[in-house]
Amino acid sequence: MVTFKELKNDLPAGIVVFLVAVPLCLGIAMASGAPLFSGIIAGFVGGIVVTLISGSQLGVSGPAAGLAVIVLHAIEGLGSFEVFLSAVVLAGVMQLALGFLKAGSIGYYFPSSVIKGMLSGIGVIIILKQIPHAFGYDESYEGSVHFMEPSGETTFSLILDSLRYVSPAAVIISVLSLLVLIFWDTVLSKKGKIFQIVQGPLVVVVLGIVLNLVFLNMFPEMALRANHLVELPVASSVGGFFQQFTAPDFSRILTYEVLMLAGTLAVVASLETLLCLEATDKLDPQKRISPANRELKAQGVGNIVSGLIGGLPITQVIVRSSANIQSGGRTKLSALIHGVLILASVIAIPGLLNLIPLASLAAILFVVGYKLAKPALFKAMYRGGWNQFLPFVVTVLAIVFTDLLTGIAIGMVVGIFFILKSSYQVSHKLQTEKTTTGKEKYRIVLAEEVTFLNKGNIMEALRKVPKNTELEIDMSRSAVVDPDVLELIENYKDTAQSKGIDLHIKKTAEDEKLQYEGAKF
Repeated sequence: MVTFKELKNDLPAGIVVFLVAVPLCLGIAMASGAPLFSGIIAGFVGGIVVTLISGSQLGVSGPAAGLAVIVLHAIEGLGSFEVFLSAVVLAGVMQLALGFLKAGSIGYYFPSSVIKGMLSGIGVIIILKQIPHAFGYDESYEGSVHFMEPSGETTFSLILDSLRYVSPAAVIISVLSLLVLIFWDTVLSKKGKIFQIVQGPLVVVVLGIVLNLVFLNMFPEMALRANHLVELPVASSVGGFFQQFTAPDFSRILTYEVLMLAGTLAVVASLETLLCLEATDKLDPQKRISPANRELKAQGVGNIVSGLIGGLPITQVIVRSSANIQSGGRTKLSALIHGVLILASVIAIPGLLNLIPLASLAAILFVVGYKLAKPALFKAMYRGGWNQFLPFVVTVLAIVFTDLLTGIAIGMVVGIFFILKSSYQVSHKLQTEKTTTGKEKYRIVLAEEVTFLNKGNIMEALRKVPKNTELEIDMSRSAVVDPDVLELIENYKDTAQSKGIDLHIKKTAEDEKLQYEGAKF
């Protein structure tokens, strides 16, 4: 439910997210080989339709950079953007079904260290990807999260290339904007309510427009060119505006390639959404928990609507969601405002938006990226031990050098390794004591849950028990003992007898209960 109780916080946050989202929508559409307006459609559908259905208070949805490569190859392979749109609609239906099947719980099985690594990795990526834009070198599309660019360049080669094509105007705008943002955030925001209502990002956007107009009139050779500015498609008439919408072609909806594409889009978009949902909840100052199954349903409806009117596939997007949180958003009203503003602006003021320098937006995203990847977080994870720090830092590096989903997959492998290692180590406790006869007694107390992974560790403990001693294997605290471990203990009886070990076995709590109930019967 949308409320207006936090309007003073949600309105400025919505405006900031809108300013960040517009070039991202256009850049992702360009990278996808789709009409530019399809990115705008996905932007306002994600902001309006998905937000109204979603239970997430701070998540912001729209076209996702992680799907750009899939979309590009799909449009080329199908040979028709209209047929591709039918796959988007079908993917939405599949997501809706996943929501009703309660598949949203998948997102809860990702370790906290990997989710935090994802947030920091995205923060680092945002900073690295915006450096060329801050210098005025705009060869990489806005919203890119892949290490390898479609042009064959990499994140770092683009930064090096940008040093050869520095635009003085872009540097001046980005540096001044960054200084204003830092001063606004650290000083002015604490001076009065007016500086909390009027957000720094809005000020730097206006500053960027004014500075470039000054350059254009006084130093035309310094002025930014069109490719250094936001480039919204501008319709010459009302009819021209509505012609930018595209209806899907359902003639091949049941063909293998469309069904496979729809399934791929549904799975990848759902996974990216659930990961972003989990990450957004971690960033939420109020620590609210968003209903994952409802989010899948919301995304499904959003993709159905987007596909029906010519938009790209939609997911919840961490860049926009984190910009929303860092700008002071409190409820879903901020995401709704951003969606309404996208729709209203392409109708009413596309020319004005096309005056916004990308260098101004780069400064805004620098701050967002820094807040996601603060050095303090790296220090906190390091203090948590290698079990936390290594999956965290591997996820960060993997995201920077691959892409979002690949990086998370690599981080998960490392995280699972430490989980298995921990499970292996906590299988049992080995205690020793002296009996009244002076004979040494060993006691192995099994953990609450003992799996086949603990078999080797327990076997090693049994081998260490000396000859001619007493041994008690205590399973009374165990809720679950894997059959492999039970077989190991059963087979050890013969070994114990041959070594002169006096063996006693205390059964599991469940076995004791069954034995008691059987005797009572």
